[in-house]
Amino acid sequence: MTTNNTVAVYGAYGHTGRFVVAELLERGFVPVLAGRDEKKLRALAEERPGLDVRPASVGDPESLDRALAGAAAVVNSAGPFATTAAPLIEAALRAGIPYVDVAAEIEANVDTFAHFADRARAAGVVVVPAMAFFGGLGDLLVTAAMGDWATADEAHIAYGLSSWHPTEGTRAAGKVSGERRDGRRVRYAKGQLEYHDDALPTVEWSFPEPMGTRAVLGEFTMVDVVTVPSHLSVPEVTTYMTTDAAGDLSAPRTPAPTAVDGTGRSAQTFLVDVVVRSGEEERRAVARGQDIYAVTAPLAVEAVSRILAGRTRTVGVASAGGIFDAADFLRALSAHLSFELRDRGASSRPQASR
Repeated sequence: MTTNNTVAVYGAYGHTGRFVVAELLERGFVPVLAGRDEKKLRALAEERPGLDVRPASVGDPESLDRALAGAAAVVNSAGPFATTAAPLIEAALRAGIPYVDVAAEIEANVDTFAHFADRARAAGVVVVPAMAFFGGLGDLLVTAAMGDWATADEAHIAYGLSSWHPTEGTRAAGKVSGERRDGRRVRYAKGQLEYHDDALPTVEWSFPEPMGTRAVLGEFTMVDVVTVPSHLSVPEVTTYMTTDAAGDLSAPRTPAPTAVDGTGRSAQTFLVDVVVRSGEEERRAVARGQDIYAVTAPLAVEAVSRILAGRTRTVGVASAGGIFDAADFLRALSAHLSFELRDRGASSRPQASR
Protein backbone atom coordinates (compact mmCIF):
# COMPACT_ATOMS: atom_id res chain seq x y z
CA MET A 1 0.00 0.00 0.00
CA THR A 2 1.30 3.44 -0.92
CA THR A 3 0.45 6.99 0.16
CA ASN A 4 1.74 8.41 -3.14
CA ASN A 5 -1.28 9.65 -5.08
CA THR A 6 0.51 10.74 -8.27
CA VAL A 7 -0.57 8.86 -11.42
CA ALA A 8 0.96 9.42 -14.84
CA VAL A 9 -1.56 9.40 -17.70
CA TYR A 10 -0.01 8.73 -21.09
CA GLY A 11 -2.21 10.11 -23.84
CA ALA A 12 -3.83 12.47 -21.34
CA TYR A 13 -5.16 14.83 -24.03
CA GLY A 14 -6.98 12.11 -25.98
CA HIS A 15 -10.72 11.53 -25.81
CA THR A 16 -10.49 8.74 -23.22
CA GLY A 17 -7.41 10.24 -21.56
CA ARG A 18 -9.36 13.37 -20.65
CA PHE A 19 -11.99 11.26 -18.93
CA VAL A 20 -9.21 9.44 -17.04
CA VAL A 21 -7.64 12.72 -15.89
CA ALA A 22 -11.01 14.02 -14.71
CA GLU A 23 -11.78 10.80 -12.83
CA LEU A 24 -8.38 10.80 -11.12
CA LEU A 25 -8.91 14.37 -9.95
CA GLU A 26 -12.43 13.53 -8.75
CA ARG A 27 -10.99 10.72 -6.62
CA GLY A 28 -8.16 12.74 -5.09
CA PHE A 29 -5.26 11.60 -7.26
CA VAL A 30 -2.77 13.96 -8.87
CA PRO A 31 -2.49 13.25 -12.60
CA VAL A 32 0.72 13.84 -14.51
CA LEU A 33 -0.09 14.82 -18.08
CA ALA A 34 2.08 12.78 -20.43
CA GLY A 35 2.00 12.03 -24.12
CA ARG A 36 3.59 12.54 -27.50
CA ASP A 37 2.19 15.98 -28.41
CA GLU A 38 3.54 18.73 -26.16
CA LYS A 39 1.24 21.39 -27.65
CA LYS A 40 -1.88 19.34 -26.82
CA LEU A 41 -0.54 18.56 -23.35
CA ARG A 42 -0.04 22.25 -22.58
CA ALA A 43 -3.49 23.09 -23.90
CA LEU A 44 -4.96 20.52 -21.51
CA ALA A 45 -2.84 21.92 -18.67
CA GLU A 46 -4.44 25.33 -19.26
CA GLU A 47 -7.80 23.68 -18.57
CA ARG A 48 -6.37 21.87 -15.54
CA PRO A 49 -4.07 24.42 -13.85
CA GLY A 50 -1.31 23.11 -11.62
CA LEU A 51 -0.84 19.74 -13.29
CA ASP A 52 2.63 18.69 -14.41
CA VAL A 53 3.23 18.37 -18.16
CA ARG A 54 5.73 15.75 -19.33
CA PRO A 55 6.06 15.18 -23.08
CA ALA A 56 7.39 11.72 -23.91
CA SER A 57 7.81 9.53 -26.95
CA VAL A 58 7.49 5.75 -27.02
CA GLY A 59 10.62 5.76 -29.16
CA ASP A 60 12.61 7.54 -26.43
CA PRO A 61 12.94 5.44 -23.24
CA GLU A 62 14.60 8.25 -21.32
CA SER A 63 11.64 10.56 -21.96
CA LEU A 64 9.28 7.83 -20.72
CA ASP A 65 11.38 7.45 -17.57
CA ARG A 66 11.09 11.18 -16.95
CA ALA A 67 7.35 11.03 -17.51
CA LEU A 68 6.93 8.28 -14.91
CA ALA A 69 9.42 9.66 -12.37
CA GLY A 70 7.83 9.94 -8.93
CA ALA A 71 4.51 8.45 -10.06
CA ALA A 72 2.84 5.66 -8.09
CA ALA A 73 1.27 4.17 -11.24
CA VAL A 74 0.77 4.81 -14.94
CA VAL A 75 -2.40 4.63 -17.04
CA ASN A 76 -1.79 4.26 -20.78
CA SER A 77 -4.72 5.65 -22.77
CA ALA A 78 -2.81 6.27 -26.02
CA GLY A 79 -3.36 3.95 -28.93
CA PRO A 80 -2.64 2.22 -31.11
CA PHE A 81 -1.47 0.00 -28.27
CA ALA A 82 0.45 -2.18 -30.69
CA THR A 83 2.84 0.80 -30.66
CA THR A 84 2.54 2.20 -27.14
CA ALA A 85 1.91 -0.72 -24.77
CA ALA A 86 5.30 -2.45 -24.80
CA PRO A 87 7.43 0.73 -24.36
CA LEU A 88 5.18 1.95 -21.51
CA ILE A 89 5.25 -1.43 -19.77
CA GLU A 90 9.04 -1.47 -20.08
CA ALA A 91 9.15 1.98 -18.49
CA ALA A 92 6.80 0.87 -15.70
CA LEU A 93 9.01 -2.14 -15.00
CA ARG A 94 12.08 0.11 -14.83
CA ALA A 95 10.22 2.40 -12.41
CA GLY A 96 8.79 -0.53 -10.43
CA ILE A 97 5.24 0.83 -10.63
CA PRO A 98 1.88 -0.64 -11.72
CA TYR A 99 0.75 -0.28 -15.33
CA VAL A 100 -2.88 -0.12 -16.47
CA ASP A 101 -4.04 0.38 -20.04
CA VAL A 102 -7.34 0.65 -21.90
CA ALA A 103 -6.31 -1.34 -24.98
CA ALA A 104 -9.12 -2.85 -27.03
CA GLU A 105 -6.73 -4.35 -29.63
CA ILE A 106 -6.81 -8.15 -29.47
CA GLU A 107 -3.29 -8.74 -30.74
CA ALA A 108 -1.74 -6.02 -28.58
CA ASN A 109 -3.24 -7.64 -25.47
CA VAL A 110 -2.07 -11.08 -26.54
CA ASP A 111 1.42 -9.59 -26.83
CA THR A 112 1.23 -8.13 -23.32
CA PHE A 113 0.38 -11.49 -21.75
CA ALA A 114 2.92 -13.35 -23.88
CA HIS A 115 5.88 -11.00 -23.53
CA PHE A 116 5.57 -9.61 -20.00
CA ALA A 117 3.94 -12.26 -17.80
CA ASP A 118 7.18 -13.76 -16.48
CA ARG A 119 9.07 -10.49 -16.17
CA ALA A 120 6.29 -8.61 -14.41
CA ARG A 121 5.73 -11.49 -11.98
CA ALA A 122 9.44 -11.72 -11.20
CA ALA A 123 9.58 -7.97 -10.60
CA GLY A 124 6.46 -8.03 -8.42
CA VAL A 125 4.83 -5.42 -10.68
CA VAL A 126 1.13 -5.41 -11.55
CA VAL A 127 0.25 -5.03 -15.23
CA VAL A 128 -3.46 -4.87 -16.10
CA PRO A 129 -4.21 -4.62 -19.83
CA ALA A 130 -7.62 -3.85 -21.39
CA MET A 131 -8.95 -2.22 -18.22
CA ALA A 132 -11.73 -0.60 -20.22
CA PHE A 133 -15.28 -1.00 -21.50
CA PHE A 134 -14.09 -3.67 -23.93
CA GLY A 135 -11.99 -6.32 -22.22
CA GLY A 136 -12.24 -5.23 -18.61
CA LEU A 137 -15.99 -4.83 -18.16
CA GLY A 138 -16.88 -8.01 -20.03
CA ASP A 139 -14.29 -9.98 -18.07
CA LEU A 140 -15.60 -8.68 -14.75
CA LEU A 141 -19.18 -9.55 -15.74
CA VAL A 142 -18.27 -13.07 -16.87
CA THR A 143 -16.26 -13.64 -13.68
CA ALA A 144 -19.09 -12.35 -11.48
CA ALA A 145 -21.66 -14.45 -13.34
CA MET A 146 -19.61 -17.63 -12.94
CA GLY A 147 -19.46 -17.14 -9.18
CA ASP A 148 -18.29 -20.41 -7.63
CA TRP A 149 -17.95 -22.26 -10.93
CA ALA A 150 -14.36 -23.31 -11.64
CA THR A 151 -15.14 -23.91 -15.33
CA ALA A 152 -17.87 -23.25 -17.88
CA ASP A 153 -18.59 -24.56 -21.36
CA GLU A 154 -19.43 -21.21 -22.96
CA ALA A 155 -19.37 -17.50 -22.28
CA HIS A 156 -21.45 -15.10 -24.39
CA ILE A 157 -21.06 -11.32 -24.16
CA ALA A 158 -23.67 -9.29 -26.03
CA TYR A 159 -23.11 -5.56 -26.47
CA GLY A 160 -26.31 -3.56 -26.80
CA LEU A 161 -25.05 -0.14 -27.88
CA SER A 162 -27.60 2.48 -28.88
CA SER A 163 -25.05 3.82 -31.39
CA TRP A 164 -21.29 3.93 -31.85
CA HIS A 165 -19.58 7.14 -32.84
CA PRO A 166 -15.93 6.07 -32.90
CA THR A 167 -13.07 8.31 -31.87
CA GLU A 168 -10.06 8.90 -34.07
CA GLY A 169 -8.15 6.56 -31.76
CA THR A 170 -10.70 3.78 -32.21
CA ARG A 171 -10.42 4.03 -35.98
CA ALA A 172 -6.60 4.06 -35.85
CA ALA A 173 -6.49 1.03 -33.56
CA GLY A 174 -8.93 -0.85 -35.76
CA LYS A 175 -6.79 -0.14 -38.81
CA VAL A 176 -3.68 -1.48 -37.10
CA SER A 177 -5.47 -4.61 -35.90
CA GLY A 178 -6.88 -5.25 -39.36
CA GLU A 179 -3.43 -4.96 -40.88
CA ARG A 180 -1.91 -7.31 -38.30
CA ARG A 181 -4.42 -10.04 -39.16
CA ASP A 182 -4.29 -9.40 -42.94
CA GLY A 183 -7.93 -8.40 -43.00
CA ARG A 184 -9.09 -11.70 -41.51
CA ARG A 185 -11.60 -12.05 -38.70
CA VAL A 186 -10.90 -13.66 -35.37
CA ARG A 187 -12.86 -15.80 -32.92
CA TYR A 188 -12.14 -17.81 -29.77
CA ALA A 189 -13.20 -21.44 -30.05
CA LYS A 190 -11.97 -24.77 -28.67
CA GLY A 191 -9.67 -22.92 -26.29
CA GLN A 192 -7.77 -20.86 -28.85
CA LEU A 193 -7.91 -17.86 -31.16
CA GLU A 194 -8.80 -18.74 -34.74
CA TYR A 195 -8.37 -16.48 -37.76
CA HIS A 196 -10.84 -16.89 -40.59
CA ASP A 197 -12.53 -15.28 -43.59
CA ASP A 198 -16.10 -16.41 -42.82
CA ALA A 199 -18.86 -13.80 -42.97
CA LEU A 200 -20.20 -12.78 -39.57
CA PRO A 201 -23.62 -14.29 -38.84
CA THR A 202 -26.56 -12.06 -37.93
CA VAL A 203 -28.53 -13.49 -35.01
CA GLU A 204 -31.15 -12.28 -32.57
CA TRP A 205 -30.28 -11.71 -28.93
CA SER A 206 -32.86 -11.38 -26.18
CA PHE A 207 -31.57 -8.49 -24.09
CA PRO A 208 -33.28 -7.64 -20.80
CA GLU A 209 -36.11 -5.14 -21.08
CA PRO A 210 -36.56 -2.44 -22.09
CA MET A 211 -34.11 -3.22 -24.91
CA GLY A 212 -35.65 -6.60 -25.73
CA THR A 213 -34.77 -8.74 -28.73
CA ARG A 214 -32.33 -7.12 -31.15
CA ALA A 215 -30.39 -8.15 -34.22
CA VAL A 216 -26.69 -8.58 -33.41
CA LEU A 217 -23.60 -9.60 -35.32
CA GLY A 218 -22.31 -12.89 -33.98
CA GLU A 219 -18.54 -13.32 -33.59
CA PHE A 220 -18.10 -9.55 -33.58
CA THR A 221 -14.98 -10.38 -31.65
CA MET A 222 -13.69 -7.99 -29.01
CA VAL A 223 -10.77 -8.25 -26.60
CA ASP A 224 -12.88 -10.20 -24.08
CA VAL A 225 -11.62 -13.28 -25.95
CA VAL A 226 -8.20 -12.50 -24.49
CA THR A 227 -9.10 -11.31 -20.99
CA VAL A 228 -11.66 -13.99 -20.08
CA PRO A 229 -9.60 -17.07 -21.05
CA SER A 230 -6.50 -15.59 -19.42
CA HIS A 231 -7.80 -16.77 -16.03
CA LEU A 232 -11.05 -18.70 -16.57
CA SER A 233 -11.46 -22.19 -17.99
CA VAL A 234 -13.97 -21.38 -20.73
CA PRO A 235 -13.15 -22.91 -24.15
CA GLU A 236 -15.82 -20.97 -26.08
CA VAL A 237 -16.04 -17.19 -25.72
CA THR A 238 -18.27 -15.31 -28.17
CA THR A 239 -19.03 -11.60 -28.34
CA TYR A 240 -21.90 -9.90 -30.16
CA MET A 241 -22.67 -6.34 -31.26
CA THR A 242 -25.99 -4.75 -32.14
CA THR A 243 -26.11 -4.36 -35.91
CA ASP A 244 -26.90 -0.64 -35.77
CA ALA A 245 -23.81 0.08 -33.69
CA ALA A 246 -21.64 -2.14 -35.89
CA GLY A 247 -22.92 -0.21 -38.90
CA ASP A 248 -21.98 3.09 -37.26
CA LEU A 249 -18.46 1.83 -36.62
CA SER A 250 -17.92 0.61 -40.18
CA ALA A 251 -19.30 3.73 -41.85
CA PRO A 252 -16.40 6.07 -42.70
CA ARG A 253 -18.49 9.23 -42.25
CA THR A 254 -19.86 8.47 -38.78
CA PRO A 255 -18.77 11.49 -36.71
CA ALA A 256 -16.84 11.35 -33.45
CA PRO A 257 -18.72 11.46 -30.13
CA THR A 258 -20.40 14.73 -29.16
CA ALA A 259 -20.76 15.79 -25.53
CA VAL A 260 -24.30 16.23 -24.19
CA ASP A 261 -23.50 17.04 -20.55
CA GLY A 262 -20.95 18.81 -18.41
CA THR A 263 -18.83 15.70 -17.94
CA GLY A 264 -18.26 15.33 -21.67
CA ARG A 265 -20.33 12.19 -22.07
CA SER A 266 -22.17 11.51 -25.33
CA ALA A 267 -25.81 10.44 -25.56
CA GLN A 268 -24.79 6.85 -26.32
CA THR A 269 -26.18 4.25 -23.92
CA PHE A 270 -25.11 0.65 -23.46
CA LEU A 271 -26.39 -2.61 -22.07
CA VAL A 272 -23.93 -5.49 -21.72
CA ASP A 273 -25.62 -8.87 -21.30
CA VAL A 274 -23.44 -11.82 -20.27
CA VAL A 275 -24.46 -15.46 -20.24
CA VAL A 276 -22.25 -18.32 -19.07
CA ARG A 277 -23.25 -21.97 -19.43
CA SER A 278 -22.08 -25.20 -17.85
CA GLY A 279 -23.99 -28.21 -19.09
CA GLU A 280 -27.66 -27.35 -18.75
CA GLU A 281 -27.05 -24.64 -16.15
CA GLU A 282 -26.91 -20.96 -17.06
CA ARG A 283 -25.90 -17.82 -15.20
CA ARG A 284 -26.26 -14.22 -16.31
CA ALA A 285 -24.94 -10.75 -15.48
CA VAL A 286 -25.97 -7.36 -16.87
CA ALA A 287 -24.46 -3.87 -16.83
CA ARG A 288 -26.07 -0.64 -18.05
CA GLY A 289 -24.69 2.85 -18.46
CA GLN A 290 -23.90 5.81 -20.70
CA ASP A 291 -20.96 6.35 -23.07
CA ILE A 292 -18.47 3.51 -23.50
CA TYR A 293 -15.50 5.90 -23.57
CA ALA A 294 -16.54 7.77 -20.45
CA VAL A 295 -17.15 4.61 -18.41
CA THR A 296 -13.66 3.38 -19.26
CA ALA A 297 -12.23 6.06 -16.96
CA PRO A 298 -13.82 4.85 -13.69
CA LEU A 299 -12.92 1.28 -14.65
CA ALA A 300 -9.25 2.20 -15.08
CA VAL A 301 -9.10 4.51 -12.04
CA GLU A 302 -10.85 2.01 -9.76
CA ALA A 303 -8.22 -0.50 -10.88
CA VAL A 304 -5.40 1.90 -10.00
CA SER A 305 -6.99 2.65 -6.63
CA ARG A 306 -7.28 -1.03 -5.74
CA ILE A 307 -3.78 -1.86 -6.90
CA LEU A 308 -2.24 0.93 -4.84
CA ALA A 309 -4.32 -0.11 -1.82
CA GLY A 310 -3.13 -3.71 -2.15
CA ARG A 311 -6.62 -5.03 -2.96
CA THR A 312 -5.40 -7.50 -5.56
CA ARG A 313 -5.16 -11.26 -5.88
CA THR A 314 -1.88 -11.57 -7.75
CA VAL A 315 1.06 -9.76 -9.33
CA GLY A 316 2.34 -9.81 -12.88
CA VAL A 317 0.12 -9.50 -15.94
CA ALA A 318 -3.53 -10.12 -15.09
CA SER A 319 -6.92 -9.17 -16.46
CA ALA A 320 -9.56 -7.41 -14.39
CA GLY A 321 -11.44 -10.56 -13.42
CA GLY A 322 -8.23 -12.36 -12.55
CA ILE A 323 -6.82 -9.75 -10.18
CA PHE A 324 -9.89 -8.15 -8.56
CA ASP A 325 -13.02 -9.32 -6.75
CA ALA A 326 -15.28 -8.96 -9.79
CA ALA A 327 -18.68 -8.46 -8.15
CA ASP A 328 -17.30 -6.07 -5.54
CA PHE A 329 -15.46 -4.10 -8.22
CA LEU A 330 -18.63 -3.72 -10.31
CA ARG A 331 -20.70 -2.63 -7.31
CA ALA A 332 -18.09 0.02 -6.54
CA LEU A 333 -18.88 1.63 -9.90
CA SER A 334 -22.54 2.27 -9.04
CA ALA A 335 -22.18 6.00 -9.76
CA HIS A 336 -21.23 5.15 -13.35
CA LEU A 337 -23.06 1.96 -14.26
CA SER A 338 -25.68 -0.41 -12.88
CA PHE A 339 -24.82 -4.07 -12.37
CA GLU A 340 -26.96 -7.06 -11.54
CA LEU A 341 -26.76 -10.82 -11.50
CA ARG A 342 -29.84 -12.34 -13.12
CA ASP A 343 -31.66 -15.66 -13.01
CA ARG A 344 -31.00 -18.05 -15.84
CA GLY A 345 -33.41 -18.10 -18.77
CA ALA A 346 -33.71 -20.33 -21.80
CA SER A 347 -34.58 -17.40 -24.10
CA SER A 348 -31.07 -15.93 -23.94
CA ARG A 349 -29.54 -18.36 -26.41
CA PRO A 350 -28.89 -16.46 -29.69
CA GLN A 351 -31.16 -17.38 -32.59
CA ALA A 352 -30.38 -17.02 -36.28
CA SER A 353 -32.22 -14.14 -37.91
CA ARG A 354 -34.59 -14.99 -40.74
